[in-house]
Amino acid sequence: MADGDDDYEVEELALPEDDPMRKFLPTSFGKQKREANIAAQIEQTKRTADKPAPTAKAKQQDSDSDDDDSDDSSEDDEDEYPVSHELVLKTHDRAVTSVSLDPNGGRLISGSLDCNVNLHDFASMTPTTLRAFRSVDPWETKASASSESHPIHHVQFSHLSGSVFLCVTAHPQAKIMSRDGDTVTEFVKGDMYLRDMHNTKGHVGEVATGTWHPTDPNLCVTAGSDSTLRIWDINYKRSQKDIIVFKSKTPGTAGRSRMTAVAWGAAGQGGSNVLVAAALDGSLVMYSGNAPFHRPTAEVNKAHKSDTWTGGIDISSDGRMVVTRGGDGLIKLWDTRKFKEPLVTVEHASTSDRYPMSNIKYSPTSTSIITGSATGHLHILNPGNLQPEHVTPITPGAPLIVVDWHPKLNQIITGSANSEIHVLYNPTMSTRGAVEVMSKAPKKRHIDDDPSLTMDQTLGMSGDSIVVPGSQLHGNRKGGVTASGKSRDPMRPQVQQITPFMRSQPDEKHISENIPLSRMLHEDPREALLKYANVAKEDPLFTNAWKSTQPVTQYAELSDEEDGPDKKKVKR
Repeated sequence: MADGDDDYEVEELALPEDDPMRKFLPTSFGKQKREANIAAQIEQTKRTADKPAPTAKAKQQDSDSDDDDSDDSSEDDEDEYPVSHELVLKTHDRAVTSVSLDPNGGRLISGSLDCNVNLHDFASMTPTTLRAFRSVDPWETKASASSESHPIHHVQFSHLSGSVFLCVTAHPQAKIMSRDGDTVTEFVKGDMYLRDMHNTKGHVGEVATGTWHPTDPNLCVTAGSDSTLRIWDINYKRSQKDIIVFKSKTPGTAGRSRMTAVAWGAAGQGGSNVLVAAALDGSLVMYSGNAPFHRPTAEVNKAHKSDTWTGGIDISSDGRMVVTRGGDGLIKLWDTRKFKEPLVTVEHASTSDRYPMSNIKYSPTSTSIITGSATGHLHILNPGNLQPEHVTPITPGAPLIVVDWHPKLNQIITGSANSEIHVLYNPTMSTRGAVEVMSKAPKKRHIDDDPSLTMDQTLGMSGDSIVVPGSQLHGNRKGGVTASGKSRDPMRPQVQQITPFMRSQPDEKHISENIPLSRMLHEDPREALLKYANVAKEDPLFTNAWKSTQPVTQYAELSDEEDGPDKKKVKR
């Protein structure tokens, strides 16, 4: 070191560049701050899927264009639609039948054929913790963990508040649940022995789907297999607010047909709300969105093929156009002002035979229409001619059942038959949601967080633990409980279920501690009195004043021949 110079020169260890010892030497000193590489994390979610082979019509349209133009158009499609990146959530065990985001886009709910509703919070997820914070079975009660469960048909957040969501299962009763998964309202079930559906206070058959009122957060509508549409006030569960009974004109149906889909659109310019529903007999009916609902404003008897499930129906943002996806393999576009014949009809493979919940949705601005396919592709259609503008594979080989496009996040959520939820987004076009998740640093994990690295899996204990004699007999037990509250340990006795009869019968410990003289409940009163016979004779309490002067009672002695006192003569 030179005199007066404050700079120090540290001599480095002279090692060749290819020396393997270099990887064990530190590159810097002191505590290092580990920062996440956001760009690299987002780049990992970039989709590499290409467009599928074009159809004959697409080939004919592309025959006039050059190869360079087609490549440029495909790149432009990725920039136009939020489909360049994806976030995959695997939180269900069976096919995902419904997905919904709250109005702010912070919470995602999903329903599945595994009878569970999973709740996801984007704010609490990180790239390494992509899981649901709660899984709820709507029909599982605390009193009976083995209660019957039902597949989830439809879940949907309220359009305005987002504090509650509508939950429709394979059951006559729909539910209103909070954003945390708690039951707020359970609508009543109707009397199945009544023939006239106008007199029932609820559905008497399985509910297929439902939706919310476009402007009133307290109203929702449900469509059931009892040939009715019922409008509910979520603050009054004992009876529906209005009822629409659909009368089928198909011979042999006795005037009834299952309602398969319903949509409630906002009012157009200078118009009113529109309520459109589809039935199993192929009919399509439209009502004015405001009561009374005495008769439909328009009806098409053979909108789709009879006895095919029309599960997809949606209304454009201006309330003028209606798009339907039927079980007959057709997508049709309708005009509410001329609701007699479809404007456009195109072929599209149906998945309603296996998954009746298959839907079709307008984009938030109604400039596109999205739907899934049986091959697992996402189809983005032109709203004018229903021709595909962009087709991309999501879950190849597994049908794509449900789709949704959030207006604020500008992200597309899909649910597939392989139990996967895909959140499609574009880092430059989308906000929050999946972008927020991938912009976080991965959660730091300690080695002790992984039991497979610190535990002996054969015994279920660490290598440094003290082994007590006889403890190995139960070392392979599984700890914890399932979602229904049952123990994972097969040898552990189950907690006795609390039945309604047991709730009304207090236990013996409570009786003995809180009720005076409760121990005398099962005691013979004659024996209890005989205990004090000698005490009462020796030390009388009430007759002690005339104890010495008390006369002795004497009874007359009678022989067997004597009849005793004179008996009264019986009058004849």
